[in-house]
Amino acid sequence: MQVILRQRIDTLGDAGEIVDVKPGYGRNYLIPQGLAYEATEANKRRLEAERARSVAKEAETLQDAQKRAGSIEGVSLTFNARAGQEGKLFGSITSADIAEKLAEQGITVDRRQIELDEPIKSLGVTSVPIRLHPQVRPEVKVWVIAED
Repeated sequence: MQVILRQRIDTLGDAGEIVDVKPGYGRNYLIPQGLAYEATEANKRRLEAERARSVAKEAETLQDAQKRAGSIEGVSLTFNARAGQEGKLFGSITSADIAEKLAEQGITVDRRQIELDEPIKSLGVTSVPIRLHPQVRPEVKVWVIAED
């Protein structure tokens, strides 16, 4: 019996794949649990249409991310912060601070898209990547200078 998986099942495959299973397993478990549906000709055509839509949407999302990356690439942010004698900040610069500063310049980025492993805690320049899409990661220069 052939079924189309609705979600990933470790022993069978990924969502959207057409797999062969024993008739009892498909009829008594996979289909009633909503994990798969029968691989009829109509369902196969629907699956192909869904794949085509998802490919088109993915291409559109990638193009949009590349367009946004063009406006973000090369942006430089400057933060004034109080620091000790060794250049260590009394506070820190977080991804929320960077997102806020970008918003002031008219660039909307969610703080979770900013790939800052840990907050910036020292003076100097740091390149911070922003994840707009798995294939698109523009970098922003963050300058932290001592407050007078």
